[in-house]
Amino acid sequence: MLERKKECIAMLLAGGQGSRLYVLTQDTAKPAVPFGGKYRIIDFPLSNCVNSGIDTVGVLTQYQPLELNDYIGNGQPWDLNRNWGGAHILPPYTQSKTESWYKGTANAIYQNIPFVDRYNPEYVVILGGDHIYKMNYNKMLKFHKEKGAECTIAVMPVPLDEASRMGIMSTDENMAITDFEEKPKQPKSNLASMGIYIFTWATLKQYLIDDEADPNSENDFGKNIIPAFLKDGRPMYAYSFEGYWKDVGTLESLWDANMDLLDPNDPINMRDTSFRIYARNYASPATRIDPGAKVSNSFVAEGCIIRGSVEHSVLYTGCEVEEGAMITGAVIMPNTRVCKGANISYAIVGEGCTIEDGVKIGERPENCEQSDWGITVVGHKKTLPAGSVIKPKEIV
Repeated sequence: MLERKKECIAMLLAGGQGSRLYVLTQDTAKPAVPFGGKYRIIDFPLSNCVNSGIDTVGVLTQYQPLELNDYIGNGQPWDLNRNWGGAHILPPYTQSKTESWYKGTANAIYQNIPFVDRYNPEYVVILGGDHIYKMNYNKMLKFHKEKGAECTIAVMPVPLDEASRMGIMSTDENMAITDFEEKPKQPKSNLASMGIYIFTWATLKQYLIDDEADPNSENDFGKNIIPAFLKDGRPMYAYSFEGYWKDVGTLESLWDANMDLLDPNDPINMRDTSFRIYARNYASPATRIDPGAKVSNSFVAEGCIIRGSVEHSVLYTGCEVEEGAMITGAVIMPNTRVCKGANISYAIVGEGCTIEDGVKIGERPENCEQSDWGITVVGHKKTLPAGSVIKPKEIV
């Protein structure tokens, strides 16, 4: 009988705390944060896997995993409910007295070697759970095989002043990686890692075992595994990605990515029916927009009731905007109620909030000194009493 195996499986690192998102990740993991009216951040890598023909995904959770676990469930919304394969939640677990929480990205994969071996793959895709992008990993895998690579890293150019926050590499004319530095103080190039790796599993497995045995290792892909591959002369290549990609690890970048949905050129290409982004959408009634309401250049999900004014904003499922309320340049997350006369400008408002009568949140940038302006943020399930004023850059 032939041994059952998968050519390629994906391991999705979704355990990050997301501390730079502050109140939006106090009670939930960063990949579960809402995005774009009806999605969660994790919908993007999961959908990318399905659209790439990868039907086995290990989702490695750790920080505040309950909402994420419930959201993914058996993987059915992404066509990842399979008898052999599918979506699997992989929290840290104890195999011995020395193992506990995931110590780093490499250790997280190391602790799940038995899961990967169960499918006996030739290749493994390592993904982050905090990026907004659409990518066919199968094209990257084809590049990996054509180059005879043992490690392939997806890359894109970034402004030099941002390069010190990322993994930066240099390549030769064939895109072979010749140098790699994690968050260099003085970057040698602007070619940045997207945190998307394809490894030949047999090679990676041995490096993970060796890394775990090193007491001085930080057990991290960028700091340890990739430099070790490079030092040993393993065939490593950079795969250039030219589509939309955004790390939504900060409040500003999360707001920016939501606003990108309102760009007439649709840089994320959300309406491409040949490469859909799937989500777990619980049944909601159609959105109602009253005759006196005003809605312009906005993304309004199902189940909303709009009686006030909404301009250049993203409203998630189940929001209510009462008569006289004004929302401009804002991201309003699910099931939030904005009461009469409230005014929200250039802000992110979390799930399940009640913004009572006459509350003022944020300000238009033209009405502030540049140094005083910034995105205002209200955390999940907050009630702001009538007449409250939340200034620009404040976090509630």
